[in-house]
Amino acid sequence: MKTNQLSYLFAFLLFFIFLPGISQAQFGGLLDKAAKVTGAKGAKVLGLDKIFKEPEAISTNFDDVNRDGQQMPDFQADATFKALTSLPKNTAGGFILAAGHYEIDNKSYCLKAGTFAPSSGDGYMYAPTLGKKKEIVTAILKSAEKHPEVKQTDIQMLLWTIIARTKFSDYSGSVKVTAIQLLTPQQLLQLEGGALGILPFDVVQQAKDKLPKELQAVFEAENKIRGLVSSGNYTYAEFEQYAILAGMAPKREDTPSGIWTYHSDGYYVRYFPSGYSRTKTQIYVPAEAIEKNAGKALIYDATDDIACPANVGSQRLAQTNEIYE
Repeated sequence: MKTNQLSYLFAFLLFFIFLPGISQAQFGGLLDKAAKVTGAKGAKVLGLDKIFKEPEAISTNFDDVNRDGQQMPDFQADATFKALTSLPKNTAGGFILAAGHYEIDNKSYCLKAGTFAPSSGDGYMYAPTLGKKKEIVTAILKSAEKHPEVKQTDIQMLLWTIIARTKFSDYSGSVKVTAIQLLTPQQLLQLEGGALGILPFDVVQQAKDKLPKELQAVFEAENKIRGLVSSGNYTYAEFEQYAILAGMAPKREDTPSGIWTYHSDGYYVRYFPSGYSRTKTQIYVPAEAIEKNAGKALIYDATDDIACPANVGSQRLAQTNEIYE
């Protein structure tokens, strides 16, 4: 990048960093699925046609799970699991796998506002991180490994604002501080793309009527989160009350808790969430997976992984390499 381009970039960034949080009745994006159930004429009348066309910040859902090779919870039932942290790491922070059984109680993060917290019976399976902001989300999780001073709750609030597609120019308070700590100037500028302002109450109410019932809570929660972060006056508990629905989603009997996903790299992985902030992750690495790699290191790096619930009403959980303490 040329010198004058860099100067422009950083001047533009500084403008947004020090701009006070503001409330803007602007339109941006919402959920692709809404476009299928909303008539074009009705959307234009509400001024929401652009909202329905924008892709989700993180779009991963259970349809993205590859169930080929899955195993039921009794698979490897007699195994003894070693600490995943006993394995060495590569320079990027991923664990270098060896044959055997491993587990870790790791930090995890909710990536779906307006949904139910995990329950003990929920079945979760591996899926990759997908969506317009996947690089930003992964970058935050990787950067957090190098910034132990940043609280997990502050990172969770930042992730919720990204999932809600909040403009960086609307950020204020501790969430803005966390974003600046964990992201590069170029990454901060990417938060402007495909983002939303705060929608007026009447627009929210009318738009909800056009959405499927399962998406209404998500739509409303994301708008409330955008309002909170722009106000500069908020607590974690306020974020959580909008992001986490009270009660529990119904279980799916075909996907029990403890089900194993067969990863394309040749190992098996399963998840046992404790709420949304902590997940016990277990990994089984067959000896043949190491042999097939022909001397190349087999790496487990959780920062691109999502523990995806079979029940769409429950929360997607971003995984990390960090121990929950």
